[in-house]
Amino acid sequence: MVTGKLGLAAGILILSAACNNSGSLEGKWQYAGGTYNGKKEGGTDGYQLQRTYTGKNFEAFLIEGASEPQKYQAGDYKLNGDSCLETETFSTQPSKLTGVAVHYQYKLKNDTLIFSGKLPTGVQVEEHWTKVK
Repeated sequence: MVTGKLGLAAGILILSAACNNSGSLEGKWQYAGGTYNGKKEGGTDGYQLQRTYTGKNFEAFLIEGASEPQKYQAGDYKLNGDSCLETETFSTQPSKLTGVAVHYQYKLKNDTLIFSGKLPTGVQVEEHWTKVK
């Protein structure tokens, strides 16, 4: 069950560069749903997907109940205007995106980060992330 969740989490979070105008993403963001090739998907059920950003790096975690958070992805990001380039440097799942810079556009609306882009696989994405307080 956890392996399937990690696969979903890796698939979703490979996509998820969350960028804002401050030049940094410092803080914690939680996945709240998105659209993938025109198909809407809600947030996760029974577990959470979160990213923690520090400086120019991020770490992604799967959190399920009282269990310890499981780190499954990490990388670097670079902001430029309304764009964010994200490069995955670590993944617990096999990934064709490790070492590949992926470009996203973003909008920040209140405490929600909305970003979109086209993955190298051709998947068109729009994801919503909320700031964890």
